[in-house]
Amino acid sequence: MRAFVYHQPKTVAEAVRLLAQRDTLAIAGGQDLLGAMKDGLLEPAHLVNLKSLPGMREIRETGSGLQIGVLVTLTEIAEHPVIRRDYTCLAEAAEAVATPQIRNVGTIGGNLCQRPRCWYFRDPHVNCLKKGGDQCYAVRGDNRYHAIISPGPCYIVHPSDCAPALLALGASVTIAGARGTRNVALRNFFQMPDKNLRGENVLQPGEVITQITVPKPKAGTRSVYVKVREKDSFDWALVSAAVVLQVSGGVCRAASVVLGGVAPVPYESAEAGKALVGKAVNQQTAAAAGKAATTNATPLEMNGYKVPMLEAVVKRAVLAAAGLTG
Repeated sequence: MRAFVYHQPKTVAEAVRLLAQRDTLAIAGGQDLLGAMKDGLLEPAHLVNLKSLPGMREIRETGSGLQIGVLVTLTEIAEHPVIRRDYTCLAEAAEAVATPQIRNVGTIGGNLCQRPRCWYFRDPHVNCLKKGGDQCYAVRGDNRYHAIISPGPCYIVHPSDCAPALLALGASVTIAGARGTRNVALRNFFQMPDKNLRGENVLQPGEVITQITVPKPKAGTRSVYVKVREKDSFDWALVSAAVVLQVSGGVCRAASVVLGGVAPVPYESAEAGKALVGKAVNQQTAAAAGKAATTNATPLEMNGYKVPMLEAVVKRAVLAAAGLTG
C-alpha cells in the first residue's frame, strides 16, 4: 500500500478544504476503501477521516421524516426501532449487507458511495474502460454478474443494498462543498456510465455527503427489501428489489419499485410501479409488476438468468410489501 498522510478534521469546512486537494479521499468505516487500497486499485496521497467530525452519527426523527447522519453504521440502521417499523425496507437492506462485523463498522454513507465490484475494474492489472482504458472487458468477457439494464459503454452493477431502499423511500442527500451545501434527491445522485464513466455519482472533488433525509411515509405505506445472492453471508446481490406500496381499501394508491444488482445505478422501474397503481394487489398484479420490471432488460451473453430472477424477485417483494404470501 502506498504511504499516505492521515488527516482528522474537526469541522465539515476543514474536511471540505482538505478533500479539495489532489489525490485525496475520504474515509469513514473504510470497509470498501481499505480493500481497494490494499489491492492497488486506489492510491491516495491523503486520507481525510470523517469519523472525527461531530454531529454525523445520529438518527433524528422529525415531524416530516428522518435525518440520518452519514456516519451512522449499518447495524444502527438495521436495529433502529422506528426504521424497522416505518421504513422497513431500509432496515432490511442494511441487515442484508455483508456480515455483522462489517455492519458494525460500515457506514450508510460508505454504503451509498462504494465503488463497483466488477472483477475487471477491481483487478489492478486490467486497464478497463472505467479506469481510462479503451474497452469494457465485460462485454465479451465473463459477464455473469454484470448489468442487464445499461446504456453502456460500461456494464457494472451498483453494489449498494441501502441505495435501492432509500431511493424507493424518496430520500435525498445533503452535500457539503466549498460553495456551501446543496440537497440532491437520491434519484439524481447516482449517474449512469454514459453520463459519468469514471464515477458513479454527482460528488465533485472537495464534496462530501453529510446527511440523508427520508420523508415520512404516508398512511397505509408498507415496504420490503428482497435480495437474492449466491450465498447467505457476505455476498452482493445477483438481483434485489426495494418495493414501497401505499395501499388503501385493498387498492394500490402509490408504488415505488427500485432494483439492485441489474444496472450501474439503483434502477427505478417506472414500468413496474405503473403496473401496480390503481389496482388491487394480488398474485396477478404482482406478477405483472415483475414482468414490467424486465421491460428494459438487454442481457449480455452470460447473465440472461437475471431476467427471470428479476421478475420473480419483484413479484415476491410486491406480495410481501402488501402483506400477502406467495
